[in-house]
Amino acid sequence: MAEVPIDDILATVRSLVRDRVVPAETEIEETDAIPGDLRRMAKEMGLFGFTIDEKYGGLGLSVVDEARLVMELGYTSPAFRSMFGTNNGIAGHVLLLGATEKQRAEYLPKLASGEWTASFALTEPEAGSDPSSIRTTARRTGDGWVIDGGKRFITNAPLADVFFVFARTGDDAGGISTFLVERDTPGVTVGPKDHKMGQAGAWTADVGFDGVRVRPDALIGEEPGHGLSVAMRCLAHGRIHIGALCVGLAERLVDESVAYATTRTQSGRPIADFQLVQGLIADSYTDYLAAHGVVMEAARRYEAGTDVRIAPSAAKYFASEAVFRVADRAVQIHGGSGYMRGNAVERLFRDARLFRLYEGTSQIQQVIIARELSRAAQRRRHP
Repeated sequence: MAEVPIDDILATVRSLVRDRVVPAETEIEETDAIPGDLRRMAKEMGLFGFTIDEKYGGLGLSVVDEARLVMELGYTSPAFRSMFGTNNGIAGHVLLLGATEKQRAEYLPKLASGEWTASFALTEPEAGSDPSSIRTTARRTGDGWVIDGGKRFITNAPLADVFFVFARTGDDAGGISTFLVERDTPGVTVGPKDHKMGQAGAWTADVGFDGVRVRPDALIGEEPGHGLSVAMRCLAHGRIHIGALCVGLAERLVDESVAYATTRTQSGRPIADFQLVQGLIADSYTDYLAAHGVVMEAARRYEAGTDVRIAPSAAKYFASEAVFRVADRAVQIHGGSGYMRGNAVERLFRDARLFRLYEGTSQIQQVIIARELSRAAQRRRHP
């Protein structure tokens, strides 16, 4: 694949998002689906594999360039990015970080091209913030493995072609492995789509595994027991991705706020002339700018290998909290009209709420940040 300059990629994606996806947001909200032509264009542009190495058919973007691209994608309905985000993020990185070369060569091209839509099947009814407590099991048999259990809130499950399933293969917290399970495998069931507060068009559902038999090579990697460490590394990378998405959405909300404030009049003057409204706009732009800086710094540290734990959590924590503050102010600036269905800021307010929950709640990010800082201090005292 000929190398395309990142600035050209960003310009093309920006045009797609603002010229084609933003005008389709109402349709996405009303139909709870991404239009087929947008899916086709995303495939043609390589968006199903922008983080996957070029030798497997992807664009091979660095973490820093990925963050810049995702900020562009974040400017519109989160459902558009969600359609291919898992292929690039937590599912695709299971293969990039944990698979054998044979598995990567076989499966990554299918993700990069959009032939397969993948799901990351980790969360369970009693194992969300603490994935080490998952109860889904994989039992070794003479001809492979048998998987039993259930997963909850699995993104893209209703349309997934393949699931990366985390299952217990040992008794301790480290005894967790990852399996590639194709959708049509007997014993796999996908529940009805969840009815969510926001992010229409981004489908989630429960997934069940009842005596699901898979071949020995369905195990990701050469040996069982590495699933939890791979999951944690995938989630750390994914937190930068989600942080960047929040930055893009914050930019959109600032733009909506400024546009409304400069055209809406009160007492014969644009409300942008009133200092209290100016304060809301200033706070929102500052939150956006700060989140942008935190995410980009986290991406640089992750790419350099100098911080692959604390900075991603800090980026996701700050950016997800910031975008919700920006969304709340956007509704406030719009007044009563901001509370009405059909207004972009009302919808984006509901969309933004999820970012503080998935791929590790804000409270989990606080725990990770404080715990890792404490451990680092202890290592310095007792090298």
